[in-house]
Amino acid sequence: MNTPPLTRIVVVKNPQGLHARPADMLVRLASQFESAIKIGKGNEHVDCKSILSLLTLGASHGTELALSADGKDAQAAIQAIAELFDSGFDELANTVEEDVRPVADP
Repeated sequence: MNTPPLTRIVVVKNPQGLHARPADMLVRLASQFESAIKIGKGNEHVDCKSILSLLTLGASHGTELALSADGKDAQAAIQAIAELFDSGFDELANTVEEDVRPVADP
């Protein structure tokens, strides 16, 4: 009995979008799972384990992407990748720090 792939919508939260560093982080994480993992928007879905494919998505800040995983560890893969997107690929902390710098005395 085949089960359908698990799916989830993730949002690119980091200001620079899915550029090379976050794409590399995503590939490294996805490669830890046996499941086939796809991500995309509209009719374009690519292999989450291919950095070149990920970069072709052109996913900028705010882009919603459909994530799907099919395999025995699909649930864990979806959860881990969603958490990576939710963390903004560790790029959100830098943005917050810049926004709260003290103003220099006149």
